[in-house]
Amino acid sequence: MRVILADDHTLVRKGLIALLDDTDIQVVGDAEDGREVLEKAAQLEPDVVVMDISMPSLNGLEATRQLKKSLPKTKVLILTMHSNEEYVYETLRAGASGYLIKRSAPRELIAAIKAAHRGEYFLSPSISATVIQKYLQQAAGDSEPAPPGFTALTPREREVIQLIAEGLSNPQIADQLCVSLKTVKTHRSNLMEKLDLHNTAEITRYAIHTGLISVD
Repeated sequence: MRVILADDHTLVRKGLIALLDDTDIQVVGDAEDGREVLEKAAQLEPDVVVMDISMPSLNGLEATRQLKKSLPKTKVLILTMHSNEEYVYETLRAGASGYLIKRSAPRELIAAIKAAHRGEYFLSPSISATVIQKYLQQAAGDSEPAPPGFTALTPREREVIQLIAEGLSNPQIADQLCVSLKTVKTHRSNLMEKLDLHNTAEITRYAIHTGLISVD
């Protein structure tokens, strides 16, 4: 089984590599941000990608969404400190096969990777089983829609809000996303209206609060 590990903390990546070294799981690559994950996955075509949500340049949620479009057979396991139910729903919708909290025991990570490889879903035991039930109800249209917020943003708006919070200017964002400056301004205006945000400082606070970026 071939795996790529993605986390913006070098010590975390090295620790995970050491943990998996004594198993039948082969770590074929590692990455420190979402865009590097996509590049390495395209080159190496791993069986499973294990990644955090809070990563620079492109967060794990959007990286998952893009990865599943380009490599639908590759499984994605989210390994993060965030236990927010909204993130669980969104990563499942994006195509992830599992969601594990970083404080989980090492054996749970190994079990989660193997479960994902088998085509099964795996949730951290600390996340209530009702999360899956609620997600399935939402997918079937049996529950009320989620309130406006992060889920109201388009994938591109989520990329833009992260890059704004990371300090990039509109021209820099346009260059990184390969879109026009006008398009960036439109996305910026739309996301601010949806989230009722009024300036860059509020956008940054929102991104930190929701875990799109980390402050460490």
